[in-house]
Amino acid sequence: MQDASYYILISLAAGPRHGYGILQDVAELCGEPNALGAGTLYGALERFSDDELIEIERETIERGRPRRYYRLTHKGRKVLEEETARRAALIKVAQKRLRARTT
Repeated sequence: MQDASYYILISLAAGPRHGYGILQDVAELCGEPNALGAGTLYGALERFSDDELIEIERETIERGRPRRYYRLTHKGRKVLEEETARRAALIKVAQKRLRARTT
């Protein structure tokens, strides 16, 4: 899984968010103001929806524009948990190798 997709799923793990809210949250997670572009975000959201990892919780109209709020499905949460475990295991391997090379 690419980092951008992982960050989007992490953002949605905190609760339902609209697209701009996801962009802001990912920027905060990464420490980079433009960490994720709108095109990347909405393409990922469409793929996640097709794969049943997320769903639209509700739609509102704000300032005359539609705003969709997305949330993780059970399947999406499971995928995020599996990816987090995979990355944690990889970090342990990297740390072990780095410690071995400092001696």
